[in-house]
Amino acid sequence: MPNVIDEFTRECLAIRVNRRLNATDFIDVLTGLFLLRGIPGHIHSDNGPEFAAKAVRNWIAAVGVQTAYIEPDSPWENSYCESFNARLRDELLDGEIFYSLKEAQTVIEAWRRHYNTVRPHSALAYRPPAPESVPWPPSPASLPGAPAANPNMAHRRAMN
Repeated sequence: MPNVIDEFTRECLAIRVNRRLNATDFIDVLTGLFLLRGIPGHIHSDNGPEFAAKAVRNWIAAVGVQTAYIEPDSPWENSYCESFNARLRDELLDGEIFYSLKEAQTVIEAWRRHYNTVRPHSALAYRPPAPESVPWPPSPASLPGAPAANPNMAHRRAMN
């Protein structure tokens, strides 16, 4: 279950949950993130199996991202991710029993979204890293002075 954390915003960008993960799976996670958010200047990582794989190292170099590896047995060099892993373990994994892979993926993704959008972070003045936003433009019913919606009346489009 590799986690991808943005060290600047403290947002958890991805948690890939599967029974077995290889280098191709991790490249897939990073590719999706790079397409959505752009290519970062560097990736700070431990020397886990996904980063020890030659395919991942070659792919990262080909994309042009610098790597900052953490020395083995030096978790203090990766404090953001270690803190996140402790929260994930304490707040979710220690209290759950997953009966299927799909259940684990669904529950962990829901927790990741809660962590990013609702859960306060002390390092961010007790705000979440990526709070949910209000949809824009607002629906006409939510504007001030709009008539109250009648739940007994079906809303139909008018044809002009």
